Amino acid sequence: MSRSMLMAALALVLLAGQPAAAQTAGKVQLHWYGQAAFKITSPGGKVFMIDPFILKNPKTPEQYKDLDKVGKPDVILVTHGHFDHTADAPALSTKYKAPVWGPPGLADTFITLGILPAELAPRMNKSGTVQPLGAGLSMTMVRAEHSSELRWVDPITGKERSFPGGEPVGWILTMENGFKIYHMGDTGLFGDMKLIGEYYEPDLVLMPIGGHFTMGPKEAAYAVKEFLKPKHVIPMHYGTFPPLKGTPDEFKAALGSQTRTKVHAINPGDQISF
Repeated sequence: MSRSMLMAALALVLLAGQPAAAQTAGKVQLHWYGQAAFKITSPGGKVFMIDPFILKNPKTPEQYKDLDKVGKPDVILVTHGHFDHTADAPALSTKYKAPVWGPPGLADTFITLGILPAELAPRMNKSGTVQPLGAGLSMTMVRAEHSSELRWVDPITGKERSFPGGEPVGWILTMENGFKIYHMGDTGLFGDMKLIGEYYEPDLVLMPIGGHFTMGPKEAAYAVKEFLKPKHVIPMHYGTFPPLKGTPDEFKAALGSQTRTKVHAINPGDQISF
């Protein structure tokens, strides 16, 4: 065996002996909990939690239905006020003192109702970019086409009431290595997706495909082919509740084979790195 072949074989042995965390160091890591809930760890180890719906999520594997196991996020992002996107945000925020960034109207409602203190509910707006974790990481709020109400149980009357949740949004996350992730939140198809694709050039799109409340497989495929043209897509927001009938297979069929976009049809609980 030549020296180069021996060194290559040794490297593979050493890599195989390392824990998974060591093997993915320096990469962007995603953990999907089902629906739109993702934990994203940057190459530098910063943790973003997006749309945390975990404890009552019917698709989250039981072993992950524990906020202690979720671990400490550096920031929490929400896309709108609906329960299946905000359910565990206040508890995670309070537990770990991690700020919740979301639509400004939603932040105001959190503060007014006493759900979160002002220091844990910072305000920003669409097209704004912030860098709360340092200059190497940025978060940009972009448009989504949906609705946004926060339903809250009054602790005095016990009755559920509806409050403003701000306008729905998506998020563009830029990692230290320049890798860009577009979490679309809940959205229908809209023409400005083309602008988002051309201007921000996301590498990975986390895309709803379930239909009924969001884009279905055909609309999502159109958005990929005509507007966004990313390198990677992870389908989300499907199969959690009966109306969300769209499937990854339908999405891939609508997308067709003549595409440069790779579809990663992962399952709730799965982790993937880029």
